[in-house]
Amino acid sequence: MTSPLLRFDRVSLNAPLGNATLLNDISFALNPGDRCVLIGPSGSGKTQLLRLCNRLSEASHGEIRFDGQALASWPVRQYREIVTLVLQESSLLAQTVEAAIAYPLKLRGLKPATLQQRVTDWCDRLNLPAEWMRKTEVQLSVGQRQWVALTRALAIEPKLLLLDEPTSALDAGRSDRLVRVLTDLAHQNGTAIVMTTHQFDIARGFATRLLYLENGRLLRDQSADVVDWEALKQDVIAIEQQSKSEWD
Repeated sequence: MTSPLLRFDRVSLNAPLGNATLLNDISFALNPGDRCVLIGPSGSGKTQLLRLCNRLSEASHGEIRFDGQALASWPVRQYREIVTLVLQESSLLAQTVEAAIAYPLKLRGLKPATLQQRVTDWCDRLNLPAEWMRKTEVQLSVGQRQWVALTRALAIEPKLLLLDEPTSALDAGRSDRLVRVLTDLAHQNGTAIVMTTHQFDIARGFATRLLYLENGRLLRDQSADVVDWEALKQDVIAIEQQSKSEWD
């Protein structure tokens, strides 16, 4: 039996200020090749969970293990060479598109020829237009910046890929292409992928696993093939509408 790549054992996260609990007693295991969607109403703790996975936040209680080793014992730089997080709005650090995609590969010490081949391969797989390569982020639309950030992350070829609403600014064609590319990456490389999304059609077409969060608690951890996606969608909509009415 394959050992879990990532394991949360009764993990909680408290707010930096005050007594609020952002995540409460979270336990789950993620295996190589899992395609996991993380779903829940706005404010349920999805992004906070991704930040814990990438060590942008540290657990207040409980233990997180990666590849059998306590997460706190991993050197941060070494860990982030194999675990990559793409936030909903990622910066290209004022670089050209070409430089932004190559930058994390340079940090990993890839030889120039290998680096260039990796960049070329992933730009081809995501059909990144050649005319974008000399542009900077100020010359790109929100959707174009998102696509470049995804290309940069995929070129790293991490063991664990964390995506926060990766299709929020993409058109239907690019969203479909991304799902195909991610599915191939999980199958071929054994990459584990965790994606937050509010787009239930994307979730249904991509996921092998569902993690459902509500009010900082993990209420469901199940195989995607037993999920009633339409009922889940209506539940989330109803909770968000109720929350909105309470603030109006």
